[in-house]
Amino acid sequence: MKLTFEGRITFIGGGNMAQALIGGLLSQGLKASRVTVSEPVAALREQLSARGVHVSTDNRQAVGQADVVVLAVKPQVMGQVLAELQSVMAGRLVISIAAGLTTDTLSKMLGGHARIVRAMPNTPALVQTGATGLYAGHAVSAEDRQVAQQLLSATGMVLWVADEAQMHAVTAVSGSGPAYFFYWMESMIAAGQALGLDEKTARDLTLQTALGAAQMAITSGDSPARLRQNVTSPNGTTQAALDSMAAHHLPQLIEQALKAAADRSVTLSTELDQI
Repeated sequence: MKLTFEGRITFIGGGNMAQALIGGLLSQGLKASRVTVSEPVAALREQLSARGVHVSTDNRQAVGQADVVVLAVKPQVMGQVLAELQSVMAGRLVISIAAGLTTDTLSKMLGGHARIVRAMPNTPALVQTGATGLYAGHAVSAEDRQVAQQLLSATGMVLWVADEAQMHAVTAVSGSGPAYFFYWMESMIAAGQALGLDEKTARDLTLQTALGAAQMAITSGDSPARLRQNVTSPNGTTQAALDSMAAHHLPQLIEQALKAAADRSVTLSTELDQI
């Protein structure tokens, strides 16, 4: 999606995910002069200032300059941060990238302001290959949705969910998902070494294979199941490995793992709603 947003955007918090989004926006042509970041850590302000964006330590002043406000602080301190912003948030679209905080909770923290989009990005956003789930609160217009989609698309793909409860599944699949693949890579590298490869060779083969498989799955018209079948010759080496995985109930283990992540997301969200 071509970036047509010409307003001003303020980030409350300038950590890794905020910097990833800022980097994506600047690379797509948003003028640095339209971006303000309010961040208490001096080292982060220096990094951001070097990119040409405005930096501040005054949240209220930073929000006063914005059309869109991105909330990028830790969920545990969000209530404290938003308490001072209630009186200056009117008329602004709010995008929250804080995990676990529902739009209703954020609205309460903002004294009833409900023009809120909730986002769940993931760490590949740092290299502009992220996957972000979005949910729009009831007061968000079609125009607001388009703005949110444009801004979050700066770091990769975005998908909307119609039911906010589905954000727990988004968290389990894509929010936590990079760690699953890193774990798989880690295990493959170790297995390659156990079979006699040196660490570098096992690592290079594993990472390039992961990249190639992902690229094939993205660009091919075939499903991952069909691609797997295409690689698997009867009674061959791949079949032997897949049979071993099936015998150890790998699909069921993956399902259980994602359910554990989703259940934990529900618990954390409930705890945060009570802060």
